[in-house]
Amino acid sequence: MARPRHGPSQTIVIKLGTSSIVHETTHRPLLSTLSAVVETVVHLREQGHKVVLVSSGAIGVGLKRMDMAHRPKSLSGKQALAAIGQGRLIALWDNLFGQLEQPIAQVLLTRGDISDRTRYLNAVNTFRELLSMGVVPIVNENDTVSVSEIKFGDNDTLSAITSSMIHADYLFLLTDVDGLYTSNPRKDPSATPIETVSSITAIRSQVSTSTLGSSLGTGGMETKLIAAEIAMAAGVTTVITSSKDPKNIFKIIEYNNALRSGSTTPLEPQSGRSSPVTASSSIAVSNVPTPDPLTTPILGLPRPPHTVFKPSSVPLRDLKSWTSHTLFPSGSVVIDSGAHHVLSRRESGGRLLPAGVLGVRGAFASGQAVRILIRRRTGVAVVAKAEEHVQSSIKKYSEELGTSAPNTPLLLASASATSSISVMDPELEVAAIPALSTVDEDMTPLNTLKVLPEEDQVLVKNPSDEIDDWEVEEVGRGLANYNSAQIDKVKGLKSSYIPQILGYADSEYVVENITIRIPP
Repeated sequence: MARPRHGPSQTIVIKLGTSSIVHETTHRPLLSTLSAVVETVVHLREQGHKVVLVSSGAIGVGLKRMDMAHRPKSLSGKQALAAIGQGRLIALWDNLFGQLEQPIAQVLLTRGDISDRTRYLNAVNTFRELLSMGVVPIVNENDTVSVSEIKFGDNDTLSAITSSMIHADYLFLLTDVDGLYTSNPRKDPSATPIETVSSITAIRSQVSTSTLGSSLGTGGMETKLIAAEIAMAAGVTTVITSSKDPKNIFKIIEYNNALRSGSTTPLEPQSGRSSPVTASSSIAVSNVPTPDPLTTPILGLPRPPHTVFKPSSVPLRDLKSWTSHTLFPSGSVVIDSGAHHVLSRRESGGRLLPAGVLGVRGAFASGQAVRILIRRRTGVAVVAKAEEHVQSSIKKYSEELGTSAPNTPLLLASASATSSISVMDPELEVAAIPALSTVDEDMTPLNTLKVLPEEDQVLVKNPSDEIDDWEVEEVGRGLANYNSAQIDKVKGLKSSYIPQILGYADSEYVVENITIRIPP
């Protein structure tokens, strides 16, 4: 492998969309763009970097081969065109890279391929081996065999998951605009470029993601934000820039690497572009944003047009990233607000005790991925009590964890309280409380135990009141240690009761490797 001449070797993923590969109406390959991408990738390899290319376009190439004007609507029609086009697409890439004597490899994936941990690790090892051999893997979704349940949905998401798998340093999402804007720059001349994003949540309220995306592709700017969120969580610097000049990738890497090294000197902003903003600043004219250090031009290095998404300073571990973004959930576990707050803390280890569980939805086996849901009240009559309820719930759940908490035991809900949960939330499957005869004599009688906070107990008295005030929201994902029926039996209990109720205890936690996406 060539030694890097500009800084350390980095792993770079470049995603090229269908609109950058084939013409939207004629479906002919855009050879000038493809050739420029090939030259860029080979040059990066000569610099000592490892490069993975995520390439869309199989269906578009298939349309040209079959002389069809439009994408078919049926799944089988799309899969047939993908089968026709994928061979020609990889042959085109091989021919172009072959001109520069760069070997490539084809890697076709579905979500099902990486939902199984063993197959996922095999894919990771294959990528690692290919990169060590100096090969450029070209990745695409295996559309011929994918069905809706196991599709990534778009190659933006696939590229983000690939970046997470190989622990990439950069993910470049090449598209037909040079970055993220406050509105569609094709329609709004006042659209302002966003140079730096630190929070996807903050940026969603500031920008419009509509209309961007071609008739041949499945993505658009919204899918790029989703991909950036996945990659950022994995510690990958994500960049949106134009595919019209792929050589800008060199300038962007050099620019951002120089910024990180601290060799920056403020210059005047480049002319010809609207004043940029950052995700953390307001769009309002009256609130002029404070310049972000990552958007300050470098002396001798004018900032190339792009939007950079800053990676998380505390990236997810490989297993949590795999659980959160690659597995298809088989069911859901509903937790209380106290458990939600505790799980949001890193010291929780992403592990859920049965005491924080309100119920389950769906059927799932031990080891399968589950959604973590939080049930909230939205009615005006109870909003005032929400904060008090949350604090009480946190204290109770913290005590079961063994952290700072009052000397009040965490107990199981009474029969009347449990049945009222089911009435208030018809979709919430709540198992019957174990009969007293099934519990050891030294346990506290179940009909005297309570777990519901005061807010919930008010509703127990009048279960028909304000039923529509409940809402359930997914806040994270994890791996179940027990199946759905077993978790239903031990919900609300202290973990010490698990062997008495189930007859065994594989773990004191009912769900582990939890990643909380939405904080309290």
